[in-house]
Amino acid sequence: MDKSRKPSSVAGYIGLLVGIVLLGLFFWQIDLRESLDLAAGIGVMSLWILVPYGLLHLFETLGWARLFPLRGSKVLLRRLFSVQLITETVSMTVPAGVAVGEPMRPYLCRKYLAVPYPAGVASVAVRKLVLGLSQGIYSLVAAVWGFSFLQDVSNGLIGMGGLGWIVCIASVMIILLFTFLLLLLMNGSAAMGLHRLLVALPWKKVADWLLEKERSFHETDRELARLKEEGGKQLFVAVCFYTMSWMMLPLEAWLIIRLLGEQVGFQEMYALDTALTLMRSIVFFIPSGLGIQDFGYLVFFKALGLNDYLLVGGAFVLLRRLKELLWYGSGYILLFLNGIQPFRSLSEAER
Repeated sequence: MDKSRKPSSVAGYIGLLVGIVLLGLFFWQIDLRESLDLAAGIGVMSLWILVPYGLLHLFETLGWARLFPLRGSKVLLRRLFSVQLITETVSMTVPAGVAVGEPMRPYLCRKYLAVPYPAGVASVAVRKLVLGLSQGIYSLVAAVWGFSFLQDVSNGLIGMGGLGWIVCIASVMIILLFTFLLLLLMNGSAAMGLHRLLVALPWKKVADWLLEKERSFHETDRELARLKEEGGKQLFVAVCFYTMSWMMLPLEAWLIIRLLGEQVGFQEMYALDTALTLMRSIVFFIPSGLGIQDFGYLVFFKALGLNDYLLVGGAFVLLRRLKELLWYGSGYILLFLNGIQPFRSLSEAER
């Protein structure tokens, strides 16, 4: 293993271990058998639970497609959807997966869509910031719309008041931060500025590799500047698509809780899912937020005063995790069918 990857790998495995322990504690609290029976009682209607996550990937793909060069060959959405699903699967299931999944994106775009590597790198860099900006917008809407609800359940959820204000302030800070980073990234010299900074580090092999790739850094800057000059409208559309993709998370949660027979409104599920998503962002090193979101839903259902919240919460989490298994399983099937090896792809991308 490359030494430069050891810290992230160690953090990733620690995060996975913490997540497994938390998930084990979660299942220790609930009656697993009864929760399974409740979840199984939905029957064929449970297939609807797969739809919002599929739409999430579709909206992300449509948004990402807007960040490629406006001139030149068209990006095939079907293939880009496959790249989106594969890389997201790796990011969400492999320890320190983001450090593997994100660099795979430009490599797979070059391999399967003939997108020049600098254009792919630029699109992935902007995509990541657009994703953060859209999360801030999505969270702010939830905080404003569900403000009174978040305030009411604040003590039950976090042990103190002011959850509505916390989500509002966090959302505004996220929007300001990612807007600033987007403007900074697209100023036409961000990549070369990073290149100069890295070359100055006292690592000869890294410096030699960077000097070989200097042209690619220049080309990436040109792509970023091009996006700023030509893609203002495209950037706006991309933010809209990514915001819509975030909306699929509370839609999925609301659909599951309604299928389980509980009368919880979409506004409440939207506000709650936003708070839990922000919490999961803080513990990003835990794959798929294992345990964190699961306990969060239990606390939420208890704060709502649901009858037998442990039973409902257990069935809810089982259905959500089953959905993830099916979608991530699809991602690994695509990996297998295309002969993609994540870590090998990452090594090839670095050449």
